[in-house]
Amino acid sequence: MANIPMDIITDLFLRLPATTLVRYRILSKPCFSLIDSPNFIESHLNQTLQSGDHLMILLRGPRLLCTVNLDSPDKVTDVEHPLKTGGLTEVFGSCNGLIGLSNSPTDIAIFNPSTRQIHRLPAESVDFPEGSTTRGYVFYGLGYDSVNDDYKVVRMVQCKGGKADELVFGFPYEIKVFSLKKNSWKRIKRVIPAIQLLFYFYYHLLYRRGYGVLASNSLHWVLPRRPGLIAFNAIIRFDLDTEEFGILDFPEDLAHENIDIGVLDGCLCLMCNHEFSYVDVWIMKEYKVEGSWSKLFRVPKPKSVESFDFMRPLLYSKERDKILLEINNAKLVWFDLKSKRFRTLRIKDCDSSYSAELLVSSLVLGCKGDPTEVMRRKERLAREDKIMQERNKRDDFLSKGFKLVL
Repeated sequence: MANIPMDIITDLFLRLPATTLVRYRILSKPCFSLIDSPNFIESHLNQTLQSGDHLMILLRGPRLLCTVNLDSPDKVTDVEHPLKTGGLTEVFGSCNGLIGLSNSPTDIAIFNPSTRQIHRLPAESVDFPEGSTTRGYVFYGLGYDSVNDDYKVVRMVQCKGGKADELVFGFPYEIKVFSLKKNSWKRIKRVIPAIQLLFYFYYHLLYRRGYGVLASNSLHWVLPRRPGLIAFNAIIRFDLDTEEFGILDFPEDLAHENIDIGVLDGCLCLMCNHEFSYVDVWIMKEYKVEGSWSKLFRVPKPKSVESFDFMRPLLYSKERDKILLEINNAKLVWFDLKSKRFRTLRIKDCDSSYSAELLVSSLVLGCKGDPTEVMRRKERLAREDKIMQERNKRDDFLSKGFKLVL
């Protein structure tokens, strides 16, 4: 490759998946420097997002975490990471090739499955209010703050065990945000009253857990209606730039329906379930403009499923004539927008129930790894080297002593 101009190599490398580029770092020092450079990492991510190439599906289940090449469902790769040995690891979001991992509110990491690089978040305790002794529900969110070029994790923890438990809406809570650029946590003190209701009602109604949905530089959660208590649905948004909460407007006609939220083509979308027989998908084409909401398509209940509790669109096919859907947290199907027919996406050696996240192949976090993990590896190698040197000295001494005896 010494005779190939570097600009041509750069152009070729931008079209390759991150898993290949990690191996190509050892080809030469120029290749190593190129692939590890921040400019190349950013350009590679932009190229991947624009082209739609190298897309993967991250499957997660009770004992399952693996990636599947969308174009080749027979290529299934187990995802190994340091948190996996600690217990039942949650995956709370996917963004630019990164996923959020959690074993507990204080054991959290950002992980890149393509490069196997992990950044463990500094352990941040939950500051329980006076009288509270245990934590209740926990909400997470992972997002990229494009305004500040920063990756952030939101952690909302409900505290229980005190006198507040006796109140109808009195559960205390704590909200903190982690900044990857600063590698530190910050407590959010100014919140809207709807956050309290979110903790109280969310888990009773929605099929999914409380993971924030990322769109337009904000994370979103649904506060669902509850007959007799909350008359209408609400969408809570957290602006990653200003780090403030707010309420997002949506069509009044959907205020009393069974709704959930997702993202499609980078836009926030609503899934409105009509008596579990069909789902209407609405999309917000221009963010924070209520009049930009429009109904995109309707998905009837597939004959292959007994109930239609949950449905989420993931992405369009390259021809944009089909939509990949996640149904009932158990299967993936292609839905033909014209014929209204379904085709199951069959994944090799994967028969159990699972939920899915879209995952792009990226070099975000780089290839050098978490500084803490790198330091541990260096210390381990130094100890092993010291032990080897002492062993060599001992062997040399014994060898010389044996010769003197002879």
